[in-house]
Amino acid sequence: MLTGGVNLDTRADLVIERHVLFDKFGMSNLGEHNVVVVDSLTSPIRREFGNRYVCSSSISFLNGEAVDLEAGTDDKERDKQARSIKLVKDPNQALLSGLAYCISSCSMILINKYVLSSYDFNAGISLMLYQNLVSVVIVSTLSFFGLISTEPLTWKLVRVWLPVNFIFVGMLITSLFSLKYINVAMVTVLKNVTNVITALGEMYLFKKSHDSRVWAALFLMIISAISGGVTDISFHAVGYTWQILNCFLTASYSLTLRRVMDTAKQVTKSGNLNEFTMVLLNNTLSLPLGLLLIFLFNEVDYLFETPLLRMPTFWLVMTSSGFLGLAISFTSMWFLHQTGATTYSLVGSLNKIPLSVAGILLFHVPTSLQNFTSILFGLLAGVFFARAKMREKS
Repeated sequence: MLTGGVNLDTRADLVIERHVLFDKFGMSNLGEHNVVVVDSLTSPIRREFGNRYVCSSSISFLNGEAVDLEAGTDDKERDKQARSIKLVKDPNQALLSGLAYCISSCSMILINKYVLSSYDFNAGISLMLYQNLVSVVIVSTLSFFGLISTEPLTWKLVRVWLPVNFIFVGMLITSLFSLKYINVAMVTVLKNVTNVITALGEMYLFKKSHDSRVWAALFLMIISAISGGVTDISFHAVGYTWQILNCFLTASYSLTLRRVMDTAKQVTKSGNLNEFTMVLLNNTLSLPLGLLLIFLFNEVDYLFETPLLRMPTFWLVMTSSGFLGLAISFTSMWFLHQTGATTYSLVGSLNKIPLSVAGILLFHVPTSLQNFTSILFGLLAGVFFARAKMREKS
């Protein structure tokens, strides 16, 4: 939903989904929507938006989990601004905003999994389309009443943004397709591969170097992903294929966004492009493309035949997922402003641990000691990566 969109991604890996980055919504994740990446490429919020579906985020905008999408703003300056805001805030707000962010991020991914697996809904593109439509309606309404500020969606801006939007839609769709076949915990671990691809892309495209701690964390992520896949009792080749493709698309979204952001700002009325405009832009442009893909993937016949669309509870669950995707965006910004990028990153990484445990327990995922150990190892590698990025930035 969001630029990105849940993401499963957090500041440590994906922050895109719905931004979003997500997500997913991003910022799948996002949710999980969710959001990847590397600090030079993205702000924490944009990452979470992009990753919505993956934890959404992704990302964040973002792994809550995000695509880290650098919007051209220096992260150190962002940290400085966040700390200055933090000084005048009520300490209780930091705890409340953190809980709201964690709950919305985890809920988005679990609900998407529930729709796709428990309801056995076989129209992932239609689910994405409906969630994005909910986002467009809510953001447009808030903008109309002056509660938030968005830039006019001019033809010049649309032309600049279209290439990014194609990748964004692909990221959200592959995230949902993989989530249908793979359990939440393994999706979370496999999303770590996005960080590796993004780091390599930064190195070759932007000549950015990383210290040994970062590369060590990335190596641990690769090991955990491989060992997790080998020991996965519920291994599904189709699901893993979609997830690998999602990692490449999420990294591509993050790397491409960095270049497009500066150009996009030049064609806006104010010369700026805030998170809400990105949410509105990405989700609005995804609607016609989503409709086209529904016909190409022959989901229309399924939608006419499935009894799920005649169940009020199913519509309630789907609509809730759309609201949650947007909630990830708002709570991400709220939490970041109450604390700072460092706390945001660490909490995003730690948030994957209860999410993975909840995914295993709620969906009765068959697992072994070896697989559970691999998953835990991958989650801890994500925390190590977040810490390494913090030290590298400092």
